[in-house]
Amino acid sequence: MGILLSLFWLFLKVNLLSPSGIASVGLLHQETVGKILTEEQFVQAVSFSSALPGSEAEKFAMFIGLRVGGLPGALVSLLGASLPPTILMLMVFTILHRLQREAWLTRFVEGLIPAIAVLMVYVAYGLLTGGNQPLNWQLFAVAALSLIAFIYNVPPPIVLIAAGVVGIFFFR
Repeated sequence: MGILLSLFWLFLKVNLLSPSGIASVGLLHQETVGKILTEEQFVQAVSFSSALPGSEAEKFAMFIGLRVGGLPGALVSLLGASLPPTILMLMVFTILHRLQREAWLTRFVEGLIPAIAVLMVYVAYGLLTGGNQPLNWQLFAVAALSLIAFIYNVPPPIVLIAAGVVGIFFFR
């Protein structure tokens, strides 16, 4: 029972102190290596949690919990990792639910929309130029074709696959 409580406390503490699964790797390394895991087991846990889709924090918790405490260890580790974000989301939802009819909140969100749009354009420009690539006709052609496809409501996965195929021929 002591190991299960330790696993629960470990992942509860880590997920309260770090903003995301991948950001918690340093803290988890400090808390686990030499105590409940070897360096090799820790590297396996990082590899496992990075290779599969989903939340790194939860995959990491389940892997370490399973390694240290079997199935009960995986379950209590998952509970410890999931509890902080779940409670935080419930608190945010409760606050937003109470404020949803407030005029200032609507205006606040309306003020965010142009800023988010500009940030998306900035990120898109960085992706388009590769950070230091000069703009050329191939980049503009793929961007224009993608924009036209989106305007005509082509599903995004098809646009992305088509852009990748076009990129094979344009960017040799």
